[in-house]
Order: sequence, then structure tokens, then C-alpha cells
Amino acid sequence: MDGDALRAALDQELTRFGEHAINASMTLIELDESAEPAIVTALSEHDWDVVVIGGGIRKPEPLLPLFEQVVNLVRRHAPKAAIAFNTSGGDSLEAAKRWL
Repeated sequence: MDGDALRAALDQELTRFGEHAINASMTLIELDESAEPAIVTALSEHDWDVVVIGGGIRKPEPLLPLFEQVVNLVRRHAPKAAIAFNTSGGDSLEAAKRWL
């Protein structure tokens, strides 16, 4: 996967949130020991209404333990937030809007 193209698509999705007057941020993680602290930091920055967990964490079967960890981190550090799932990086807005 082309990292620059992926980042451009994700940035475009953040722009779409802004066009709908929805404040949003995105946390990209490394698949190493820095993942959990990065997620906890992001979840602790605001009282989130919804957290969208992307397919890059959710879909690859080898990442199932990480996916479980992320869901439980959301429950612990953003307990009032709904949890939504996108089907691609291009429909995170729609996933979030289901719960807003």
C-alpha cells in the first residue's frame, strides 16, 4: 500500500468532517509497543461522542488481539463514546454520523 496515497485519502476524510461542521481528529499508530500509549493519549484529549475504528486494525486477522485491545481502550478511556466501524478510509464520516 502506498503510504502517501493512504495519508492523502485519510486527510481528505478529515476535510469531509470539517465540511459537515464535525470536529474530528485521527490517530495513526505503529504496530509496536507505542500503539497503546498513542491510543490512550488520543482518547484522553477530549470527551469524544464517537470513536471510529478503521479496517486497518479491524480486518486483518493477525491484528485481532490489537483490535480487541483498541475496543477495550475506548471503553476504558472514552466510556461515553459510541464505537463505530468504517468499511474504508473514505466512509469514516458516515460511520461516525450513524452515532452522532
